[in-house]
Amino acid sequence: MKIKTLSIVSVLMLFASVPLLTAQNDVYDRMDDQYKESCTSIMVGKKASVDGSVMTAHTCDANYRTYVTIEPRKSFTIGSTEPVYVGLLHNEEPWDMRNVVEKGRIPVKAENTYQFLNVAYPCLNEKQLAIGETTTEGRPELVNKNGMFQIEELERMALQYCTTAREAIALMGKLAEQYGYGDWGECLTVADKNEVWHFEIYGTGAGNPGALWVAQRIPDDHVGISANIPRIGKVDFKDKDNFMTSSDLKERSKKTGYWDGKEPYIFHKVVSGRKPFSIREFYVLSTLAPSLNLKYDAEELPFSVKPEQKVSPEKMFELYRATYEGTEYNMVKNLSYEASRRVKQADGTYKQYKETVYPLSNFMPRDLMDMLNQVKPGVVERQRTIAVIQCSYSHIIQLRNWLPDEIGGVAYFAFDNPAQSPRIPIYAGTTSLPASFNICGQHRYREDAAIWSFRETNRIATINWDKSRKILEPERAMFEKLMMDQNKQVEAQAAALIKEGKVDEAKTLITNHTRNFATMTMNRWKELKASLWELFIRSM
Repeated sequence: MKIKTLSIVSVLMLFASVPLLTAQNDVYDRMDDQYKESCTSIMVGKKASVDGSVMTAHTCDANYRTYVTIEPRKSFTIGSTEPVYVGLLHNEEPWDMRNVVEKGRIPVKAENTYQFLNVAYPCLNEKQLAIGETTTEGRPELVNKNGMFQIEELERMALQYCTTAREAIALMGKLAEQYGYGDWGECLTVADKNEVWHFEIYGTGAGNPGALWVAQRIPDDHVGISANIPRIGKVDFKDKDNFMTSSDLKERSKKTGYWDGKEPYIFHKVVSGRKPFSIREFYVLSTLAPSLNLKYDAEELPFSVKPEQKVSPEKMFELYRATYEGTEYNMVKNLSYEASRRVKQADGTYKQYKETVYPLSNFMPRDLMDMLNQVKPGVVERQRTIAVIQCSYSHIIQLRNWLPDEIGGVAYFAFDNPAQSPRIPIYAGTTSLPASFNICGQHRYREDAAIWSFRETNRIATINWDKSRKILEPERAMFEKLMMDQNKQVEAQAAALIKEGKVDEAKTLITNHTRNFATMTMNRWKELKASLWELFIRSM
């Protein structure tokens, strides 16, 4: 089924006339108004990766803050307390405490903390402990708004005090049980340099301090995914090597009325009752293990799969760019037309050829989808792609036990849409970031906010993605290869310095590498903005 060319042209003109900037909340609500679809986290065990590394990841696919900081180590006196906050997801700069509330205080857990990479959902510390996040929502009646801890504060505590995934899960679970979990259902994908875990946590209802939580280990030779739906099924309470649970999980589950104490304990049925997968889980697992012949209309998918080809960071980058092109789930498969092109040859003659053109992209806003379906019902079937235009930031974190911690852990970080933006390496030992990383770009247009170096260019590119991607994608690919090549050189130099005891010099080296690469990509994306405008002017 193809939509008429005239309709495409009319729609494209309308889309091109839509202002790039409208009221902040309106933009994000109208592009994707389902917070239950707001993040994707893929996990890779060490025997499933190409080099023995462990990986976890995260996309922050909603209107959350975009400033990024390196939080230094802190020292405490044992017996003192530290605050637990609510409201840190939307402040404009690190020192902006408007609408931030101190929910309570807890005793400090150690005299000294670890340095960590602080984003809306904190993600990597100096000991190669890493965390990805997705909201899984769950049953509304399980939410306890009086609970002290939101998920991002549990992550902060883990990164401040822990060195392994098991330690982190135990600490976060204990704090949530003791002080109350006050957030919606969440999944954290918790990894260290040896293993990765899928940790799901929920409240216990209004007026009931505590938490329902289970963590299940991803087998070393498997890949798992969390994409806003509870995934943990049958819990083996005897298998302590592969499961961790809240101390009173069975008792509290019975009180919810969603488990009778006799049937096998299926965690996702207790906390949600929703089918435990959707399009993103299906796409990733079936892509990595095609011979399993997984079915999208199945009642359940495997919790994790053994990939038929081992996974590299570059493969993770590719998965996070996915919009299902080439599959039946591609939203623009019906929005194309055949165009004639004339290309000048070296001898001065012209060659005529035809090509299929897709003027619109999978990144179109919901209003445009709705209008297209008014023009021709069913022409666009909305799918929740992995790469989305409302992404605030994303990271793929690689953890390597054969390297010093300072360089073993690296977050391949990107602002804005992961299908369009280049990635920037931020190491566990990186000590500072460019000044523009200190500013959130969600509240208003700010040229001093790092995200707008990418976002403005990316938004212009979506006016006619079929043409602009030919400019943007080669640049992104070039920077991706350059990053990986330069990383190898910098890591080798840093490892040699660390071996000589020159740890501070190694940290300076990797910090400069991060800053230089960030500056280079930001400057290039600003230059590409002009190239895109010139492209559209010439094509009018």
